[in-house]
Amino acid sequence: MKENVEIAQYRKEIQEEIRRLEREGRFDEDVEKDPPTIVLTSDNVDYLREKRTSKIKAKVANKLGTRFFEEALRKNRLIIKEIKGIENLNKITNGAVLTCNHFNPFDSFTVESIFRTTEPGKSKKLYKVIREGNYTNFPGFYGFLFRNCDTLPLSSNTKTMVEFMKAVDKILQRGDCILIYPEQSMWWNYRKPKPLKNGAYRIAVRNDVPIIPIFITMEDSDIIGEDGFPIQEYVVNIEEPIYQDNNLTKKENVVIMKSKNFEVWKNIYEDFYKIPLQYETEK
Repeated sequence: MKENVEIAQYRKEIQEEIRRLEREGRFDEDVEKDPPTIVLTSDNVDYLREKRTSKIKAKVANKLGTRFFEEALRKNRLIIKEIKGIENLNKITNGAVLTCNHFNPFDSFTVESIFRTTEPGKSKKLYKVIREGNYTNFPGFYGFLFRNCDTLPLSSNTKTMVEFMKAVDKILQRGDCILIYPEQSMWWNYRKPKPLKNGAYRIAVRNDVPIIPIFITMEDSDIIGEDGFPIQEYVVNIEEPIYQDNNLTKKENVVIMKSKNFEVWKNIYEDFYKIPLQYETEK
């Protein structure tokens, strides 16, 4: 009980921090109280899982991750109420960049599980871009998943990011897919779409692959979690692919694809919650 009370208090503090960052317009900052990030160097990551040990760990981690996700569903710690537009994932023929709003450390499992049920998911892998600290800082079971479930960690080290970009290009060119959170930050159970960064769209344009915009809406269930808050019921909205226009420059395509992605998310938000998208930003 004491632990549950502490978690509930922590969640309340997170909610207040989210409100503060929204007021200040600092949408790309994380709100969790994570320890200082350990820098990821290029010799400590095998992006393409070319080493034998990396392949074995990835196989084990994906099995464990699937069991973890299925157990969470079975115990109603995570509820997927509805999936809309799954046919849009079936339109993927080559590589693609999937974008999704980020509000839970494990929302990638939701996207991954849906992707695996599609036709492309039978032959393609879905890699997930994660923050540096999730890869280098987490110990134990969650750390093992973060490091090995086909993840692509970002890095504050320039040399490592060169290797990251090489791997991203190779993955997309061979026809696999990548999940990117273009909001950059993770805000717990935050329902609004946040302003998007350019990275996902630069990657898509450079590799001439489409963006598949995914926006997860949520509502309170009648089940209360251990933190004292209602478990959320997810509606996963998968929209039509966004392609670049080959008559435009790469820079123009980045801007337009990002704008289209945000407009799609905004429309889903307003249609589902029946309210206009408004931020409490003071400036």
